[in-house]
Amino acid sequence: MYDQVTLKLNVDPLILSALKEDITSEDVSANCVMKKAQAGEVDLICKEDGIICGLQVFERVFTLLDGNSRAEFYVEDGEEVKKGQLMGKVYGDIRVLLAGERTALNYLQRMSGIATYTHAVASLLEGTKTKLLDTRKTTPNNRIFEKYSVRVGGGNNHRYNLSDGVMLKDNHIGAAGGVAQAIRMAKEYAPFVRKIEVEVENMDMVKEAVEAGADIIMLDNMTHAQIEEAMDFISGRAEVEVSGNVTKENIAKLTDLGVDYISSGALTHSAPILDISMKNLHAV
Repeated sequence: MYDQVTLKLNVDPLILSALKEDITSEDVSANCVMKKAQAGEVDLICKEDGIICGLQVFERVFTLLDGNSRAEFYVEDGEEVKKGQLMGKVYGDIRVLLAGERTALNYLQRMSGIATYTHAVASLLEGTKTKLLDTRKTTPNNRIFEKYSVRVGGGNNHRYNLSDGVMLKDNHIGAAGGVAQAIRMAKEYAPFVRKIEVEVENMDMVKEAVEAGADIIMLDNMTHAQIEEAMDFISGRAEVEVSGNVTKENIAKLTDLGVDYISSGALTHSAPILDISMKNLHAV
């Protein structure tokens, strides 16, 4: 759940932007059938099994439209939900419930889908020391929602944005003139509290990264045998992350390697939504 400072400074403006995208002047359809304020309630129903996530954001859509709106939930973020389950009710002016429905469900379905997919992937790492990480491959202006969803699903967040840490990827290394040069430059420039992570693609780069003093070495798109060789060479002198097209279908092949982290962009860019509906709207 977001604290009040994060909610007001970082979450609310994004929700308001989404509402403005959907309502440029008025909700014509709602105003056609409801000429004046009328209290109502509507059910929140899950239409498939999964992990629920984003209830606070879902409710916030309605309270930003009308402070008198409220939601009553029978589940909490992170809980398993079942097809057909009544997860809660939303109360408020029927015009508000109609106007906010799609935006609220868009957030809840997307966030729950990411939490559900992440939970499935994270379960494949149970019993190992390896932590599952997300990436910056998020939907623009939705990172705060998507990275929260990864945590709810049992994953961990990598750096939040470009200001959050030093990660020297292939193009940084190319611009610097090599792995050692890039790490040296990072140590000279970056604040001392920042760890330095470097992406490598072969054993020559692994050796350079270790000798130059990288804190974390990301083994990108390496074969199982190459990762084993790299792990033997690194031998605890740096933390090790494995990355590169990692999905639910292939992550199990990496569990025996003993790496510290496995990162997967699929957690946020490829998770399907969880089907959720608002049904049985009526006046009260």
